[in-house]
Amino acid sequence: MTKVKDPRDELVEHLPAMRAFAMSLTRNSAAADDLVQDAVVKAWSNFDKFKTGTNLRAWLFTILRNTYYSLYRKRKREVEDPDGIMAGKLSEKPAHDGHLAMADFHVAFAKLSDEQREVLVLVGAEGFSYEDAADMCGCAVGTIKSRTNRARKRLAQLMQLDDDDDFEITDAATLAVVTGKPAA
Repeated sequence: MTKVKDPRDELVEHLPAMRAFAMSLTRNSAAADDLVQDAVVKAWSNFDKFKTGTNLRAWLFTILRNTYYSLYRKRKREVEDPDGIMAGKLSEKPAHDGHLAMADFHVAFAKLSDEQREVLVLVGAEGFSYEDAADMCGCAVGTIKSRTNRARKRLAQLMQLDDDDDFEITDAATLAVVTGKPAA
């Protein structure tokens, strides 16, 4: 009685032919090596499905070919983005950071005087000019500029922000109030 060879032992014999087939598919030696490796891993983990006595080489080549086409289909759906530009457009800052910053802002804003809150809302959040805010408040333009400057400094102090701190917040109007840059 002849002993049947274990297909796991026979696998190594087929590696050069698998690599040649992978090279014909990928036309790249590194990609071919990766493809053969992926196919061997799949074959090894599925040897229980191989029927002893059938053509091992054909079974391995089928796995290699199917692996290649699966990767090919996957790559067609993917976008090459070596510089991360596309990923940067898709990424989103976690919402909880904005909520935490907004909560800090509300606490600090409530501690400002009525006049300071008023000018920050008019000039910062609503985007009125200093002249328009002065007309609405019935005072000089210089007074509005002074109040706005002192209010922003006090708000930054209450929120423990330095000039070089990156202040990101989800609400553009609030950001305009704190930084003095108009909401976009």
